[in-house]
Amino acid sequence: MRFNVLATALVLGLAAVGSAHAERLTDQPLVDAAWLNGHLGQPGLVIIDIRDKTKDGAPYAAGHVPGAVEAQYSAYGWRASIDGAPGLLPKLDDISARIAALGVNDDTQVVIVPDGSSISEFGGATRVYWTFKVLGHDNVTILDGGYKAWTAAGEPVSTDVVTPKAGTFVAKFRPELRAEVAEVQQAIKDDVNLIDARSVAQFIGKEKTSTVKELGTIPTAVNINFDKFWDPQTNRFASKAAIEALVQQAGLVDKDGVITFCNTGHLASIAWFGLSEVAGLKHVRLYDGSMSQWTLDPARPVVVQN
Repeated sequence: MRFNVLATALVLGLAAVGSAHAERLTDQPLVDAAWLNGHLGQPGLVIIDIRDKTKDGAPYAAGHVPGAVEAQYSAYGWRASIDGAPGLLPKLDDISARIAALGVNDDTQVVIVPDGSSISEFGGATRVYWTFKVLGHDNVTILDGGYKAWTAAGEPVSTDVVTPKAGTFVAKFRPELRAEVAEVQQAIKDDVNLIDARSVAQFIGKEKTSTVKELGTIPTAVNINFDKFWDPQTNRFASKAAIEALVQQAGLVDKDGVITFCNTGHLASIAWFGLSEVAGLKHVRLYDGSMSQWTLDPARPVVVQN
C-alpha cells in the first residue's frame, strides 16, 4: 500500500525544519522500523535514502520511506578520488554543501536508509554514518536492516519525490576519528591495533582488488572479516555481544586504540561502526585511504601472510 498523502504532509513538515529547533530523537546508532515509523514527520528529522540504482531500475522511484530524500551512495559524492586514491573523505566545503542540500542543519536528526540486502551493501550506510560523525554531527543513526526491514514490517511506502529545502549544515572536522598515512605508520611502530576488515583471501595476500597495487596487508594488522558484523539469521547488524566476541577472538592487545582499513574505506567503515558505535570501544579510527592509498607508494611496507 502506498501513502502518498502522508508523504506530501511529511515534505511540508520537512520544509519548515529550517526554522525549528530540533531535539535529539535518539542516541542509538541503529533504530528499527517501528521507531522510524513512530517519528515520521517529526520536526528536525531528515531521512536519507542511499540506495543505488541497479540493473533493475531506480529503487527510490519504485518506493521509499515517506519523506525520505534521495542521495545514492555511489552517485551523490559521499566519497572522492584524491591524488590517485579512491574512496576518500571529500574536501570539507564540498561534502558540507552536499549534506546541507539534503535539508540538514547542525541539529538535524539524520536517519540513513540502505537497502539492507547484504552486509557489503549495508557498508554504504556505515560509511555515510562515519562521514557525519567525522564532520562533527552526532545526531545520526541507521535503519537496522534497511529498506528491506521497513517493507518486511509492513510500514508505509511512498513514491513521491522529495525535494528538500537546503539546510545550514557546516562541518566541524574531528581528526580523532580518521587515520591518515602518518597515523598508520605510527601505529605500526607503536603496535596500535590495525584491523584489516577485508576477506581472509585478501588479508593473507592470495587475492586483491584492482584498486590495490600489491598483494598483502599492512604490517602488524589482524583480520576481522567484515561479514562477521552481520547476523544472517535476522539480516540485521551484529549485536554488541557478538562484536565483543570478535574482539576477543582477534586478540586485540589494547581496546583503547584501533584503526580499521580495507581497500577503499568502505568495508572498514563496517568494522569501525561495529567496534566504535555498537561495541563502544574507545579511540577507533577509520583509515579511509586504506590499501588503495597505502600501496600507491612502494616504499610503504606490505606483508603477505603464510
